[in-house]
Amino acid sequence: MKIVVTGASGLIGTALVPYLRKQGHEVARLVRTRKVAADAIYWDPDNGELNPHDLSGFDTIIHLAGANVAEGRWTEKRKRLILESRVYGLRTLTEAIRGCAEKPTTLISASATGFYGDRGDDFLDETSESGTGFLAEVCREWEGGLREVESTGLRTASLRLGIVLSSNGGALGKMLPAFKCGAGGRLGSGKQWMSWISKEDLLRVINHVIVEHSIHGPVNAVAPQPVTNEEFTKTLARVLKRPAVLPVPAFMLRLLFGQMADEALLASARVKPQVVQASGFSFTHERLEHALQSVLS
Repeated sequence: MKIVVTGASGLIGTALVPYLRKQGHEVARLVRTRKVAADAIYWDPDNGELNPHDLSGFDTIIHLAGANVAEGRWTEKRKRLILESRVYGLRTLTEAIRGCAEKPTTLISASATGFYGDRGDDFLDETSESGTGFLAEVCREWEGGLREVESTGLRTASLRLGIVLSSNGGALGKMLPAFKCGAGGRLGSGKQWMSWISKEDLLRVINHVIVEHSIHGPVNAVAPQPVTNEEFTKTLARVLKRPAVLPVPAFMLRLLFGQMADEALLASARVKPQVVQASGFSFTHERLEHALQSVLS
């Protein structure tokens, strides 16, 4: 298939592009600089610039672009950037698709398990309602934009991403220095549920959604066995063969990170990947310890 990817320079995108090529797909990247490589297509989502001709003939668009949620405190300016970077990007893609002579058939967009908000011990699947808070609002707006894409005749899917396990960045990458020094510990009470997925399995899920045309709508991109933060902490420490005896109190997290602490670090989301499992997908890493051993080997 011919596939175009936005956000190709991010944590997921840098791994996804070569992975898809190994699967036999032809892949191009949407980039914000004028064409610098044969596989690069210029766009400026902030100003709605994308030539419809450049998307014509592609089968699938994978939309990963968006400002980093965990970069810096959530000031009003930062929150506006997080939301608008997602809404404007999808809007630009939609307008370009409308003008295509030969439209793509599928658009797969990133979203997040933040859609569900802080839900305690509740089991959550793709049919569960959205929660409250800023992250839930961002996810609703992001996924809501797909309705405009659907009106052009495309199949759409929104990947509600959990914590992506990678030693190169993301949440795990930020945890590793402290844990390797034996200075890691649970966050707050440690009772909040963490829904995670290995980077390897995430790439496989994305490819599965591309080729499995019966899949549409929300897709929980998480492993089938979520864990509490306390269990995550103990497992990571065990894999690294280090102690984890320095918990970080909730009040300290709120002091350091403000609103982001409650929604990204202390919120609980016990999410199940019902859609992909029902469509026959099998995870390589179902257990956290196995996943961490693979990622950190």
